[in-house]
Amino acid sequence: MHSLFLAVLGDITQKGYEKKRSKLLSPYSPQTQETDSAVQKEHRNQTPAPSAAQTSAPSKYHRTRSGGARDERYRSDIHTEAVQAALAKHKEQKMALPMPTKRRSTFVQSPADTCTPPDTSSASEDEGSLRRQAALSAALQQSLQNAESWINRSIQGSSTSSSASSTLSHGEVKGTTGSLADVFANTRIENFSAPPDVTTTTSSSSSSSSTRPANIDLPPSGIVKGMHKGANRSSLMDTADGVPVNSRVSTKIQQLLNTLKRPKRPPLKEFFVDDSEEIVEVPQPDPNQPKPEGRQMTPVKGEPLGVICNWPPALESALQRWGTTQAKCSCLTALDVTGKPVYTLTYGKLWSRSLKLAYTLLNKLGTKNEPVLKPGDRVALVYPNNDPVMFMVAFYGCLLAEVIPVPIEVPLTRKDAGGQQIGFLLGSCGIALALTSEVCLKGLPKTQNGEIVQFKGWPRLKWVVTDSKYLSKPPKDWQPHISPAGTEPAYIEYKTSKEGSVMGVTVSRLAMLSHCQALSQACNYSEGETVVNVLDFKKDAGLWHGMFANVMNKMHTISVPYSVMKTCPLSWVQRVHAHKAKVALVKCRDLHWAMMAHRDQRDVSLSSLRMLIVTDGANPWSVSSCDAFLSLFQSHGLKPEAICPCATSAEAMTVAIRRPGVPGAPLPGRAILSMNGLSYGVIRVNTEDKNSALTVQDVGHVMPGGMMCIVKPDGPPHLCKTDEIGEICVSSRTGGMMYFGLAGVTKNTFEVIPVNSAGSPVGDVPFIRSGLLGFVGPGSLVFVVGKMDGLLMVSGRRHNADDIVATGLAVESIKTVYRGRIAVFSVSVFYDERIVVVAEQRPDASEEDSFQWMSRVLQAIDSIHQVGVYCLALVPANTLPKTPLGGIHISQTKQLFLEGSLHPCNILMCPHTCVTNLPKPRQKQPGVGPASVMVGNLVAGKRIAQAAGRDLGQIEENDLVRKHQFLAEILQWRAQATPDHVLFMLLNAKGTTVCTASCLQLHKRAERIAAVLGDKGHLNAGDNVVLLYPPDDLPRKRLPQLYKPPTPEMLAYLDFSVSTTGMLTGVKMSHSAVNALCRAIKLQCELYSSRQIAICLDPYCGLGFALWCLCSVYSGHQSILIPPMELENNLFLWLATVNQYKIRDTFCSYSVMELCTKGLGNQVEVLKTRGINLSCIRTCVVVAEERPRIALQQSFSKLFKDIGLSPRAVSTTFGSRVNLAICLQGTSGPDPTTVYVDLKSLRHDRVRLVERGAPQSLLLSESGKILPGVKVVIVNPETKGPVGDSHLGEIWVNSPHTASGYYTIYDSETLQADHFNTRLSFGDAAQTLWARTGYLGFVRRTELTAATGERHDALYVVGALDETLELRGLRYHPIDIETSVSRIHRSIAECAVFTWTNLLVVVVELCGSEQEALDLVPLVTNVVLEEHYLIVGVVVVVDPGVIPINSRGEKQRMHLRDSFLADQLDPIYVAYNM
Repeated sequence: MHSLFLAVLGDITQKGYEKKRSKLLSPYSPQTQETDSAVQKEHRNQTPAPSAAQTSAPSKYHRTRSGGARDERYRSDIHTEAVQAALAKHKEQKMALPMPTKRRSTFVQSPADTCTPPDTSSASEDEGSLRRQAALSAALQQSLQNAESWINRSIQGSSTSSSASSTLSHGEVKGTTGSLADVFANTRIENFSAPPDVTTTTSSSSSSSSTRPANIDLPPSGIVKGMHKGANRSSLMDTADGVPVNSRVSTKIQQLLNTLKRPKRPPLKEFFVDDSEEIVEVPQPDPNQPKPEGRQMTPVKGEPLGVICNWPPALESALQRWGTTQAKCSCLTALDVTGKPVYTLTYGKLWSRSLKLAYTLLNKLGTKNEPVLKPGDRVALVYPNNDPVMFMVAFYGCLLAEVIPVPIEVPLTRKDAGGQQIGFLLGSCGIALALTSEVCLKGLPKTQNGEIVQFKGWPRLKWVVTDSKYLSKPPKDWQPHISPAGTEPAYIEYKTSKEGSVMGVTVSRLAMLSHCQALSQACNYSEGETVVNVLDFKKDAGLWHGMFANVMNKMHTISVPYSVMKTCPLSWVQRVHAHKAKVALVKCRDLHWAMMAHRDQRDVSLSSLRMLIVTDGANPWSVSSCDAFLSLFQSHGLKPEAICPCATSAEAMTVAIRRPGVPGAPLPGRAILSMNGLSYGVIRVNTEDKNSALTVQDVGHVMPGGMMCIVKPDGPPHLCKTDEIGEICVSSRTGGMMYFGLAGVTKNTFEVIPVNSAGSPVGDVPFIRSGLLGFVGPGSLVFVVGKMDGLLMVSGRRHNADDIVATGLAVESIKTVYRGRIAVFSVSVFYDERIVVVAEQRPDASEEDSFQWMSRVLQAIDSIHQVGVYCLALVPANTLPKTPLGGIHISQTKQLFLEGSLHPCNILMCPHTCVTNLPKPRQKQPGVGPASVMVGNLVAGKRIAQAAGRDLGQIEENDLVRKHQFLAEILQWRAQATPDHVLFMLLNAKGTTVCTASCLQLHKRAERIAAVLGDKGHLNAGDNVVLLYPPDDLPRKRLPQLYKPPTPEMLAYLDFSVSTTGMLTGVKMSHSAVNALCRAIKLQCELYSSRQIAICLDPYCGLGFALWCLCSVYSGHQSILIPPMELENNLFLWLATVNQYKIRDTFCSYSVMELCTKGLGNQVEVLKTRGINLSCIRTCVVVAEERPRIALQQSFSKLFKDIGLSPRAVSTTFGSRVNLAICLQGTSGPDPTTVYVDLKSLRHDRVRLVERGAPQSLLLSESGKILPGVKVVIVNPETKGPVGDSHLGEIWVNSPHTASGYYTIYDSETLQADHFNTRLSFGDAAQTLWARTGYLGFVRRTELTAATGERHDALYVVGALDETLELRGLRYHPIDIETSVSRIHRSIAECAVFTWTNLLVVVVELCGSEQEALDLVPLVTNVVLEEHYLIVGVVVVVDPGVIPINSRGEKQRMHLRDSFLADQLDPIYVAYNM
């Protein structure tokens, strides 16, 4: 399979050719010093590696031509001039795009030589780089600029003409790109003269991860993971030149903000208004857009198909006739790799070998009673592109056996791009047999034991070798069954759709025959003519002309495979010359190559050619290729009227072809169309800016016997107006009949009945959609302007992918883009299509060149096409998936982009410029007063949102504890009543008890510490003591007497904690609050002396501290203490302890639950073998001060249900700073309820309940049951009035264990006093004092019955107010955005978001390889836009463990923000979205 290869192609104009020639020769012609140095500089940029630079001049010249500089042939001068003009306009508005920050290890560092395989590449699906030439014929006559001015211009316009980078490229950097990257990694070059003011990156810290500083301990909240102590770095850094440069992230953000302030394109009239509940799309068309004004078109007929008496009744009959009567005539000649004829198949041989194969297929593969194949079955034909003879025999053998051939490409690897879809086609066709040649079979990939590998997605195939020696000769009396052609299928041609799915176009025997007749008439074929075919002979025009029409007319085809074209681009011209061929079948690319190689062969003549059929004449860049080829080869006898462009498609077959002209007749005209008009689907002669014109040539007339109409591309098939672009449809017997096995799609494509403006059908003849866009011009000439597959519909305007590729190539792509390989496609994001441009980056391209090329491409596309690019990505050379002929596999590239496995090495996202359909930012309406809200609720019959736990007064307790007011007294009482009862057991990592404390031991140790504090510390009552570590050397002295506080309101302890926003706050807990807290927990959990509970959470603050240190003293139960730190050494510790002691109630934190879920996920079997069973657990409670993490709880429950964990066991608590324990599930009462809330309504501070599975819904769970003695009310935080049931507001709480205030060293207590004792502004006659939790939530009355017998009121926590982000007038909870982001890619370990200067910054931890870092940028941007209607400003990719997390498992987002702004994160990549 050495023949699969490439296409670099193109179209060079005469002017471009002259320029190229003078450029290549310029090093050898005497010139002024100045120009010569410029040329040298140009060459230096192109020599891939230092080794190349040291060779002598001639070899350098050869290297440049054959290697990297090959992309020079992509130039289309007129388009290039248009692009340069457009970019010049932008120079005035100096753009300062912040360059992304990149860690050095992510630079692409590979010398070009090692990365450049044989030239097996090209830029597109169409085995050729798609460049649309806007080539006016007039341009050809312009006086040619001399080489000197052109070279000067190219140097001046070159993308690295900045003073800074040119000094770099001359003196300071020696060696390869690697050292250049070193310089870039530690400098930031201010770039003053090049158009976009691009600043290169500063890697914020060059220390590698191994030398990272240790963690910072924040005692009150445990350890904050991953905070780096930034080196004490000043904000100024020296560059290589010793110039101080400000290196802060904030400068880049400032740059970004300045760029974003620049006026954008006008937004669409808001696409929809977001009334927070529903999105109403309101597309407002531009009133000034051009509209079609012509009359409705009428279908255009081709000339009638002539009746020729000796036309055969079937194509097989033609073969039989020539095979038996003209056996010696040549039918097909194959060439070897050097382009010399190697084998000629005669009609006699074709007939006899096809006959042998047909007989073998039907009679020799199975038994007589059970044949493997019967007529009508489908078989795959797998032959390489350099073996037309074997293919032809196989194809006709199948036709004679009446089995249906399905030609496909030879699979190269188990996972070829698009291979799985081919497998799907084979499967749906029911194919079990593949025909191939012996040579091809040997080359297929094999398994270790020599069998052919099972290709991904393919059915199991039996491979049959069709070489003559393996076939059986049929007996004399055996004849194939050849019936007159009918509508039964003849063969199936595969076709890849825009989405990448492969469909089989079924062609009937009648269509195959009629199409041959129509082609023979249109091309005026006659017996014995010679045809040179450079096309793929397995499909499309290569098959129709080179395999069918030649047999029909007894012609001789010379097949030139791609492998020959690669080594000898002129081979097809030489074949025409040598065989005096009358017809040649080519693509523009072949014309281009012949021109490039033309000077190697002076004495060729093309005078024999009456038709040069250009089969991609439908591609609008073909016009300049044809012109240039004609101007070069006219002197070699090429007749202008011989050039015949045609348009084809798999479904409609040949749509139109230019007939061979009469010598001397005027050549057809050109259409010079306005790009802007085209984008609205309207034909307008270009009068505006000549930069945005498109020149197209006609593709001749409709086929003989055919009829054509143009219908609207989308919706019902309405006939277009005469000045409107639409999809070309043809009606004739010569098209495909269906997509095999796809009835629905078939109807829409092969059975189209056009309708008029009133919607009534025009005639009853069905038409076939061709997939081509175009119009019928004057004189019934057909013009094609693009393909449906390349159509990008952006904001109601149509753009053609090929046009955008052309523009990208015209932007000095030579330094950056590898071999012109650019793919353009659109992705659907946020109610519109968005354009994505992906290009392969040359291995020797510098970071700066690449970034500058990217920013210029954005400007050029914006200027010429008036459309924004959503994402521009560069990937390393040769990494885009290839089609069988070496083009870029577009749909596979799109698939990789969307799933995050494209692995770009550079990326630029422009959502701020592209996304113009965001809903209007919310304007806060003046609120309705609290009284009106209350009255409104009453009128509506809604209850006020309040809820309460059981009433403490009604709970009977005969407990002796009640008579003690203070914990110290209770401990003293227990020490006397039950001195040996163990209250606490502390375990180590091995699960062994390190120490225990009985009532008496605890009391004695407490007394000793009190004595030390009194004697050594000289402390008085009311002084504060910090508890840091357990004291050891305690005196043996007893206290003279036990201190008893004068009142229960006296302070018992201070509870300090760091909030997630980075605030350290302490709250005061009085003795009565401590008592009330312990009592509420005791009642809710039914704790008493004989109970055991296991606690695995940090004991420093909040409810964790109360459970760990206080509750056992109050209730007398035994607490088994498991420090979470020990879990990191032994993941099994907590669950093993629960199992060992048969614990019914256990408490943990989210970080412990996450550790067990992630760490033990694949160890469940190990747990089973260790005999761990969790069926004893009645309640497993997560202690938290946040919205319940349902996903984590569900994973934990699901994971451990196999070892007995009840799905009802897991629940959560809710507490806050002002009240440590508001909810706790406990033992009685209904299970926690869940609801689905619409996320859009939450942003508007509203609650709208939706069904499960509703889009944009958020699952919320109750945070346990409200504790006894606790009352809750939901309040509007602004008006302080109560809100109704199921309305969002701040949660206020009233309970005996509320803290009594913040502990502040300064006198700012008055500011926060209302957090602890505030009253409702309305509607509370009792004037209750409430504490404000700072959390948003709502109360909803359920159908369930509470323990009191009344209906149960559920409290749902949504999130902390001070964490919310206010963006676009809406309120966002960071966790919602983070949840969306964490789902998008398997390599995202953690995510955190924060805002800075109104920009949303998303930080993701990457747990995969660094090459995946840039894959995350578009995915993050897409998901936040789709699900939250926000545009991400900055995406930061960091290592795992960088996002700081406190001991409760909460993210410290403000710490993260400060580290980011202080350049302390050492990110892998920072992308600044434009």
